[in-house]
Amino acid sequence: MLSKRTIIGLIVGSAIIAIGGASLIQHIGTITINENHTVEIGGSAFYTIPAPNHIDQSMTITGDTFDIELESPSDGLQIPKTSIKDEVTLEWTHLADGETKIQIQNTGNKELSITGVLIRSSDPIWFTYDFMVIISGMVIIGFSMGFTLRKPKGF
Repeated sequence: MLSKRTIIGLIVGSAIIAIGGASLIQHIGTITINENHTVEIGGSAFYTIPAPNHIDQSMTITGDTFDIELESPSDGLQIPKTSIKDEVTLEWTHLADGETKIQIQNTGNKELSITGVLIRSSDPIWFTYDFMVIISGMVIIGFSMGFTLRKPKGF
C-alpha cells in the first residue's frame, strides 16, 4: 500500500516530467517570431537571427530616415551601411546555416517602426533546461518512493 506522501510525490513528479517533456518537444525545430518593435529618435536596434538554410525571412522598417546594415550567411543578402528614407521591406532566404546580423539606426525626427516575421533555430540551452526539469521530476518520484519502503524518523 502506498502512503499519502508517496502518492502526492508520484503525482507532482509525473506532472513535472510531463511539463518538461512538452517543453522539450516544443523546442525542437524552428521558432517563429512576429516582431513588432519601435525605435526611439536617435536609438538603434541590433538583430542576430540564427537560422538553418532555406528559411525565408521578412522585415519591414518604416520611419523618417534610418541607416541599415545587413549581413546574411554565405552568398545571401548583403546590404552595406545604407541611408534609407520612409520605408523598406527586406525579404531574404538563408542560403546556409548561420546568423543574419541586422543593425538599424534611427536618424530621423520621428520613431522608427520595425515589423516582420523572423524564423530562427532553437537555442540549445533550452534542451538542457528541459532535461533538468525532467530529471527533477524523477528525483521527486524517487524520494517519494522512499516513503513507501520505510518511514524515516520525524515524518
